[in-house]
Amino acid sequence: MMLMRSLSVAAALLVLAAAPCAAQAGQRTMKPVLHGRHWVAITGKPLAATAGAAMFHKGGNAVDAACAMLAATSTMWDVLSWGGETQALIYNPHTGKVIGINALGVAPTGATPAFFRGRGMPYPPEYGPLSAVTPGTPGGLLVMLAEYGKLSLAEVLAPAIQMADGYPIEAQTANSIHRNRERIREWRYSRSVMLPHAGQPREAPVAGEIFRQPELAATLRKLVEAEQTALRAGRSRKEAIQAAYDRFYRGDIAREMVRGVQEEGGLITLADLDRWRVRIEEPVSTRYKGIDVYKLTSWTQGPAMLQALNILENFDLKGMGYNSPRYIHTLYQAMSLAFADRDFYYGDPYFPPAEPIRGLLSKEYARQRSGLINPERNDPRIAPGDPYPFQGGRNPFRRELRDWANRRSTGDSVSAPPRASLPFEESFYLGTTSVQTADAEGWVVSVTPSGGWVPAVIAGHTGVGLSQRMQSFVLDRSEGPFNVLQPGQQPRVTLTPSLALKDGKPFLSFAVQGGDSQDQNLLQYFLNVVEWGMNAQEAAEAPNVNSFQLRSSFGGHESRPGRILLAESTTPEVRARLQQMGYELTFEKLTSGPINGIFFDRAHGTFWGGSSTHGEDYGIAW
Repeated sequence: MMLMRSLSVAAALLVLAAAPCAAQAGQRTMKPVLHGRHWVAITGKPLAATAGAAMFHKGGNAVDAACAMLAATSTMWDVLSWGGETQALIYNPHTGKVIGINALGVAPTGATPAFFRGRGMPYPPEYGPLSAVTPGTPGGLLVMLAEYGKLSLAEVLAPAIQMADGYPIEAQTANSIHRNRERIREWRYSRSVMLPHAGQPREAPVAGEIFRQPELAATLRKLVEAEQTALRAGRSRKEAIQAAYDRFYRGDIAREMVRGVQEEGGLITLADLDRWRVRIEEPVSTRYKGIDVYKLTSWTQGPAMLQALNILENFDLKGMGYNSPRYIHTLYQAMSLAFADRDFYYGDPYFPPAEPIRGLLSKEYARQRSGLINPERNDPRIAPGDPYPFQGGRNPFRRELRDWANRRSTGDSVSAPPRASLPFEESFYLGTTSVQTADAEGWVVSVTPSGGWVPAVIAGHTGVGLSQRMQSFVLDRSEGPFNVLQPGQQPRVTLTPSLALKDGKPFLSFAVQGGDSQDQNLLQYFLNVVEWGMNAQEAAEAPNVNSFQLRSSFGGHESRPGRILLAESTTPEVRARLQQMGYELTFEKLTSGPINGIFFDRAHGTFWGGSSTHGEDYGIAW
């Protein structure tokens, strides 16, 4: 009997050791999957999800809910604030089309490579007034609401205004303020809001304390006041919301914001705010095994996930085994190839030169790139390819491309030396939250807002925290000819909402926070559902691998070829094989990323919602 028990235990241990290092479909999850028939609302904080639910209870649609959740997360400083940037994908059930929302700010007047080089900076700074692009989130929220929502601005902003008047702050944000207190003290208006206990041992708020932002509350009330005044004057709903937009970007709010920014040494002008516009765009897409996956275009990193899917389509992923060494290696190499192209070719499509997006997303180009993968070993010399022949053109940056490849082949870093600031890994994951909503009418919204995370410069008496996105520019075209800083241009950002359709209907809506890891985690989330049969919650909790071979979009823009992040649960056999393949292994307990997703169950007409256990993300469904 004892012998049989010992053999059983030994067999069980052997099975565990040989098992893949992630949850399989059907495994019990830490959070329950959400089931909804009428609507789903998932975002970065529980209180913000409640704000979305409130809009549905008022009769609003998924766009109204997403706007209320965006306002709430911005007010709660959930890795963003009101002066940050917003990017979204919206499925319109009445047209059957996916719409892109580009509400990313631009470099202000005077922000040039010469300006920063003259101050001894290899890149725009990570923090402070000189890291700010123009605010985009207010404009993005107002345009989405006006064009596709149903409720008034007064209704949608009501939860955020209540929160600005005072809400019980959670530990994550309170502790982030405490950790960054020295930098916050540098900026007059930031310290007056963020450090309410000046002179005490802990100047930051503590978890559960009522955190008040009276000046932000006043700003939000001014937006509602502009709307209501316009309505009383007989203006239409859209015109009234436009009046709020004008007050923020051209009226008294704009004037105080610019005064406060310039007082701190920033560059943003009234003309910069007046010229900036939200753009409604057509997203890009690719088809993977009958599923159409949509991303915003080259001003984000989103197309890199589409490129990776095109590359992976050339491999039998299921035959490799889930999270086996071969599977992980193939993912890493595909991501390295796609992100090398991102680092070189992506940038603002509204500024020349024109990005070769058609070539980058061609299936033929992906087949060529997939042929570069060594099945036995990591290639630390992976460089950008040449997509121009795949769209009938000739590459105008052949010399820069050759120089980039030469630096990699000699083992030299493509990036500048790291600055003495944030650790590499911390800067790699900077910023962002996500908002996912869907309703029974068919509206679906996927948003990844960001910018103005703690510590942020607050612009005068507006309560509006400014973005830090200028650091994502480069100053030399040898580092990326499509993303060189110039006034009025958008930096290439990591922010990347995702929507997938099957047979022309919503199949999956998903997003994640985490800087350069976003499209890596989203790629694996999508594959977890499509290739491995996981539900929305299982896929959100399953551990992911992260590559650091791409160039960071933040700080010193570093690259660490061969470095890989794995879950601590990774088996010794998998670890040993990856080391043999040339990887430098790092580990964390949770590697899923704070993924939020909605799966559309067409067979039953219901929603499945998932929200990982990585952060404080939470969802509500009905």
